[in-house]
Amino acid sequence: MGEDSARGRSEPAGRASAIRPFLLTAGRVAGGGAGPPLPVETQVVATSSGLSCLHSLSFEQHDIIAACRRPQSVAELAARLHLHLNVVRVLTEDLRAAGHLTVHVPNARTTQDISVLRRVIDGLRAVPDSRDTLRDSG
Repeated sequence: MGEDSARGRSEPAGRASAIRPFLLTAGRVAGGGAGPPLPVETQVVATSSGLSCLHSLSFEQHDIIAACRRPQSVAELAARLHLHLNVVRVLTEDLRAAGHLTVHVPNARTTQDISVLRRVIDGLRAVPDSRDTLRDSG
């Protein structure tokens, strides 16, 4: 990466934003809904009305809608946008209430099923590492 491209960044990579999370959510720790916070695996995708009003949204809301042209989880959004997970949850709930996002909450029984977790762990162990050896082999 050249020196010019490094100057184009507003903040160095890995550095926390200067804006405090509570400012982004107006001090709220939960969205407008009365239910529990969205699980991190909740899939979100922008609606056509959300995409059509991108120009009128705040910076963070704009970034969330723009990133959700394809479905992704709340956790992926937080990581991609370098925002606190709870900030993304609150803003996502706000955007859903405004009709700018469609939210697909996973079935709670599936996420709490231990057999699903065991299959995921077994699948990850079956993926070879960079030396082409399985993780459980010596």
